[in-house]
Amino acid sequence: MASDLDRKFDQTLAAIFGPGGRVIVDQDDRGRAIVGNFPATLPLLFRTFCALYADVEALVADDERLTFADLDRWSEDLAGALAGRGIGKGDRVGIAMRNCPSWVVSYMAILKAGGVATLLNGWWQAHEMEHALRLSEPVLVIADGPRAARIRDKCGDLDVVSLDVAKPLETALQPLLEGSRAPLPEVAPDDDATLLFTSGSTGQSKGAISTHRAVTTGAYIYATNLMALKAILEGEGRPPAPPRTLLSVPLFHVTGEVPVLINSFVIGRGMVVMPKWDAGEALRLIEKEKITYFVGVPTMSLELMTHPDRDKYDLSSMTDVAAGGAPRPVSHVQRLKDTFRSAQPALGYGLTETNAVGCGNFWTNYADKPDSTGRPQRPFVEIAILGDGDRHLPAGERGEIGIRSAANFSGYWRDPEATKAAFTDDGFVRTGDIGYLDEDDYLFIVDRKKDIIIRGGENIAAAEVEAAIYEHPGVAEASVFAAPDERLGEVPVAVIHGAEDIDEEDLRQFLSSRLAAFKIPARVYFSADPLPRLGTGKIDRVSLKSRFANG
Repeated sequence: MASDLDRKFDQTLAAIFGPGGRVIVDQDDRGRAIVGNFPATLPLLFRTFCALYADVEALVADDERLTFADLDRWSEDLAGALAGRGIGKGDRVGIAMRNCPSWVVSYMAILKAGGVATLLNGWWQAHEMEHALRLSEPVLVIADGPRAARIRDKCGDLDVVSLDVAKPLETALQPLLEGSRAPLPEVAPDDDATLLFTSGSTGQSKGAISTHRAVTTGAYIYATNLMALKAILEGEGRPPAPPRTLLSVPLFHVTGEVPVLINSFVIGRGMVVMPKWDAGEALRLIEKEKITYFVGVPTMSLELMTHPDRDKYDLSSMTDVAAGGAPRPVSHVQRLKDTFRSAQPALGYGLTETNAVGCGNFWTNYADKPDSTGRPQRPFVEIAILGDGDRHLPAGERGEIGIRSAANFSGYWRDPEATKAAFTDDGFVRTGDIGYLDEDDYLFIVDRKKDIIIRGGENIAAAEVEAAIYEHPGVAEASVFAAPDERLGEVPVAVIHGAEDIDEEDLRQFLSSRLAAFKIPARVYFSADPLPRLGTGKIDRVSLKSRFANG
């Protein structure tokens, strides 16, 4: 049965999309829902919403404060300078920088110049960076000092411009602003806009290419959902404060790029930049800058909850604590509600290949179904549970999750075989996740296709074992995977980073009342350091498996 919040949300969305509403829902040439009255390209999106919110503070970085009008003005000038360098439609231009104003303005300028913004993972080692650069062949790479040195060491033939991003924007951009200006091209919705890279958890990363229509649709899906939530609060006599978000996730990741960065332009939300994640600094900025919205991988909100200085700060401005990029343990949901009394928990589910859209679970719905990633973001997103032959399965049956929307990527750069394998014949992106839909259309993810452990003929979902481990209050991070076993074929193995002292016997005793005996890890390893992560923020299960699976 639909919850009260679901009914309110659906009624509010219907009013927003209905006659006289703010948003017109149209269809693209494949019959997928799109927003018909908002800009369909990123240059026009930036120009439109920067004019609408011209005087609103858009970006805060240390002592530098920039309005939306400032960002539009600087990116327009830089776009002309890039065009003056000969950059035109379809040219890949790489960005390899930490989060900073120069990253944001460079991204806007590349797109205004008709280029393809190629987002390079700032955490990559030299060989990983080299692979992405050789694959994408950018005509220019805009980098900060450390990453410029890394790129020149491996790819000395590339045109790399190094920026001193610690300096104010005007000074930092000077190496790019020298020279002549050229007219900017007309950009169409179906032109290529962005090239993002997959995490590479199963090999070398692939480049996911998306059009302007896909990326803008992704941003509008998030924006219209927030419009509905805002209208619900206003209808209850609780108008929200001006939106402010902590830009704590990397901008090269799809979560940072679409629902945080681009969506902030659409809704006029200020962004406070964190060059790198630090929970103590995040607490300070939340109080100082009156942050209303926080999003990060689940371990980031856990670090906020468990930080020893948490009670020293006034965190009452926060109204939403969201997570994306990885599953949030069920046990964290109530813990969030208890810790941040003024904030509601939320969870999003999407992929690089879907421009971050898919499903969302929020507020009381999330508390009621904390193990669900929520309902599809309708009317724009369709979810299918795929069975044999890509047959769409009914509610309650498990299969591979497929996502279809106008925000879906076009394919993998120069990899037609991987592109063909990524889509079903009816246009759903194969996620590689196993799940089911319940009778209320809520999606439950039970595992990754490749993360099923078969122990003596018994199937074990690694995600289920991890969820049980996370219920232990002494666990901060956990990863479970298959290890070879001569007798049973495979057995589950766990690697754990503790928030407090914990030993293997204590953990086994704890799990014995929560899991069948065959699901309890055969071996448990404890790491004094946080577990390694991919550029997406997800725990790097592959590297852990290579280190620990063979004992």
